[in-house]
Amino acid sequence: MTGLSKTRVTLIAGGVGGAKMAEGFAHLENVDLRVICNVGDDDSFHGLWVSPDVDTMLYTLSDRINRAQGWGVEDDALRALSVLKDLGQETWMTLGDRDLGLHIFRTMQLVQGRARQHITDHIAKAFGLSARLLLSTEDQVPTRVCTESGWQSFQEYFVRDQCRPAVRDLAYEGQETARANPAALDALTDTDLIVIAPSNPLMSIMPILGIPGIGETLAQAAALRLAVSPFVGGRALKGPADKMLQSLGHTPSTAYIVDLYDGLIDGLVIDGTDAGDQVATGLPLHVEQTVMKTRADKCALAQRLLHLANLSPLTPAPDEVCA
Repeated sequence: MTGLSKTRVTLIAGGVGGAKMAEGFAHLENVDLRVICNVGDDDSFHGLWVSPDVDTMLYTLSDRINRAQGWGVEDDALRALSVLKDLGQETWMTLGDRDLGLHIFRTMQLVQGRARQHITDHIAKAFGLSARLLLSTEDQVPTRVCTESGWQSFQEYFVRDQCRPAVRDLAYEGQETARANPAALDALTDTDLIVIAPSNPLMSIMPILGIPGIGETLAQAAALRLAVSPFVGGRALKGPADKMLQSLGHTPSTAYIVDLYDGLIDGLVIDGTDAGDQVATGLPLHVEQTVMKTRADKCALAQRLLHLANLSPLTPAPDEVCA
């Protein structure tokens, strides 16, 4: 892709799968990337406001991410957390020293009355991001998980309990009265391509799409709308999405994603492993390699999505795609 004008891509994303997809687009030439981020995972720890999905995106796109984990900061230490543990505090939420620096800054800015989007823009600029990260809302919309022990926060289920308990129900508190971030709505309206990342649909995507105005704007968007399935062979590559769906009585499959995103997408991208799936729908299914192990994999998939939208020619050598 060459020329002065950039292709505008709006990515709806959360978690590790979303960050991988964002990295693929961010390293393509002439792509203006906007990422609408999930804030349903946000929570307070040790008096600090933590935004895990946003931070994973920040660390990934600034190449600070601990790639072995898929989250957190590379070469971080836990000295501050060890002091808190000595003082009798719960430390199951692993926050490294460098990670804490970001949370301290965000909390200080919030105390001073700064808007969350303003804070995110400041951090992204300081970290050297070319993409813009857009919060779905300025409001607090915590995802809650109901297990046999009762209702708990997402981080208690995901981190403290390691996704072990069976999930009986989910709730997105405050979602029905939340106000959509105007910048996120603009990104859905003024764009060339919209992509729903291969993120956990219930924990990362629906917390975004359920905010009043966002799902409606996506449904009416003029740009091509594609989703990348988070499942390969009926399983999630990372995280509890498949286990969670099964405990809620759903089958993690192509058919489930088609049904969940009904009216919101123009096509679904699935992995070659699932090419034989029989789905009774008129929705186009595009078979690609969706497993992203390397940066070249991420860029190649992003390039294919642009090609499906007639926005880019194919590049035969994936290792030459990344800028």
